[in-house]
Amino acid sequence: MTNIVTFKDGKLELEVNISPEEDTVWLTQAQMVDLFSRDQSVIARHIRNIFKERELDEKSNMHFLHIANSDKPVKMYSLDVIISVGYRVKSPRGVLFRKWATNILKQYLTEGFAINEKRLAVLNKTVQIQSNIIGGLVGIDAEDVLKVVQEYSRSLELLDAYDHQCVAIPEGSKCSYLLKYDECIKLIKSMEFSQTSDVFGVEKEPGKLEGILSAIHQSAFGQDAYPSLEEKAANLLYFLVKDHPFNDGCKRIAAALFLYFLNQNNALYNDGNKIISDSALVAITLMIAESRPEEKEIMIQVIINFLHWR
Repeated sequence: MTNIVTFKDGKLELEVNISPEEDTVWLTQAQMVDLFSRDQSVIARHIRNIFKERELDEKSNMHFLHIANSDKPVKMYSLDVIISVGYRVKSPRGVLFRKWATNILKQYLTEGFAINEKRLAVLNKTVQIQSNIIGGLVGIDAEDVLKVVQEYSRSLELLDAYDHQCVAIPEGSKCSYLLKYDECIKLIKSMEFSQTSDVFGVEKEPGKLEGILSAIHQSAFGQDAYPSLEEKAANLLYFLVKDHPFNDGCKRIAAALFLYFLNQNNALYNDGNKIISDSALVAITLMIAESRPEEKEIMIQVIINFLHWR
């Protein structure tokens, strides 16, 4: 594939060979002569030294390309070689190139970091879960949690594909059933923990649970704040865990109401199989509990993608 790239000083236009499979671009020595405004002997010497000093591997950074009207193949050099030459060559164009490269790096660090940080945060959370299991802090079978981690990895692949415009995030399901406060209280009282504790499921202050339910179902200008069933379910689970509406049992109640909400919307089972195992739900609930408030968006996205992957 060939693209036209105009250098920043506005005086140079190059046809650049781009390899999507290898995620790099390729230039000939002649093109680097134009790019850096130096003799071919100078460019060739820098390239030889780059390989001689083992700064880069020659085999993976140089290949031959057959081009029209040429008796023999032409040597092409990767982006890594181009950048290395750019930082070695002494010329006004070389100075401009280094400024351009530095600016690109700065943009990546300041703009790209925000995207990659999300993936790193999600991965870190899965590591924390595994660490807790190893430390005996969580009563979940390690093999079950490994399956959860694998599911998270798949959701990360989906997010990565979405970032690169390879695939769209699937549309969510329509929510047909809204939770009511009275039925939630009835469900909580029916849980066995309520029979053995005076504080389990008791609201810390009046209106906490009702406020969460209102937030899940709220709308503005005729549009739901959380349009899909998956978004409502994910936020319900998150708010019930993180807002601590009860004196005791927040995580257990959150998991129970999450499953109940999915079931009432006929979304808990797929072909007769539960879409999320008990151990998976425990792991996800724990992950939310251990997350920081600023990681809310990450946690919500993980739950939504997890539900889509099942």
